[in-house]
Amino acid sequence: MYGAVRDDLRARLDELESNGLLKRELVMTTPQGAHVDVAERGELLNLCANNYLGLANHPEMVAAAHEALDRWGYGLASVRFICGTQSLHRGLEERLSEFLGTEDTILFGSCFDANGGVFEALLDERDAVISDQLNHASIIDGIRLCKARRLRYANGDMDELEARLGEAADARFRLIATDGVFSMDGYAAKLDEICDLAERHGALVLVDDSHAVGFVGPQGRGTHAHFEVVDRVDILTGTLGKAVGGASGGYVSGRQEIVDILRQRARPYLFSNSVAPVVVGASLRALDLIERSDELRDRLWANTRSFRARMTELGFDVLPGDHPIVPVMIGEAPAAARFSQALVAHGVFAVAFSYPVVPLGTARIRTQISAAHTDDDLELAVSAFVAARDETGA
Repeated sequence: MYGAVRDDLRARLDELESNGLLKRELVMTTPQGAHVDVAERGELLNLCANNYLGLANHPEMVAAAHEALDRWGYGLASVRFICGTQSLHRGLEERLSEFLGTEDTILFGSCFDANGGVFEALLDERDAVISDQLNHASIIDGIRLCKARRLRYANGDMDELEARLGEAADARFRLIATDGVFSMDGYAAKLDEICDLAERHGALVLVDDSHAVGFVGPQGRGTHAHFEVVDRVDILTGTLGKAVGGASGGYVSGRQEIVDILRQRARPYLFSNSVAPVVVGASLRALDLIERSDELRDRLWANTRSFRARMTELGFDVLPGDHPIVPVMIGEAPAAARFSQALVAHGVFAVAFSYPVVPLGTARIRTQISAAHTDDDLELAVSAFVAARDETGA
């Protein structure tokens, strides 16, 4: 039987290849950082990591990971409600709640798991979810898992959001779900306006702040702090795998009763092993570093302003904004793939994003700036983009 399945899969892979959509992974032979060694390509400037604050291989993070490994062991071999909860886990949950300004927090294996568990545990067929068009795949999949009615509004369109809230007026509960920062574009959600509409219509608000926590807003507390709606957002989901250390792990943070019911009903929490102690211990140290000083955030924002300005001056089609996600628009997938290959040839690791990750015809090189980048790094990046454009005609 597999012969027919194999032929179908091979045809689908060949189609991806011919359309320039087949993803190939470059293999790094060093730790994550501003510069990495890549098999068969040597040292490259890394311009595509979620390592916004440069903490992924920070010496204090590595030391904290060793300390946690020595004290707490490698893994729990259990889910949380059996024998998988250490005081370390509760300590991180309490620390995150304090940092985010929420009542309680529950850890998950990833933010994908957090978004995969939150909707089904809270909502049923009597309810409705109104979701931004550009929301992350984990929110989309999480909504699919629950039985609530699903409505969508165009990215950032508050008039359309209000119309969708009106269409769901007969629902028992309505929940507005949005990314805090949209991962492919670097746009921030209009959380102040969203909260205004939520209060006017009696709806809840969920924000996935994965591309903001640690560096956006006062002390890096996130988009809800930036828009001064800390007490108006009901549910925050986020990751420990980007600015907050860069390893893995996610969370849901918010109202006490919401967190309490997730401990009882969220399937990824109930049926997945606890976050490894080494990740929890290092994440606590990441929060120390984030709260200790604005230095890393200041450097990140300065680097972002510099790179955006240089790329714009040189005529690249850069999506507007001020976020360290800096998408350089190319258009068609094959052209974006060729552009990425040219960048690698000129010493810059930057990946092409195309359908289905982004809409057809909007393929791009999504660059991500880090506090670990130097001025020389950014100049090398700009020079590589110019050379790649000259070579590919994109």
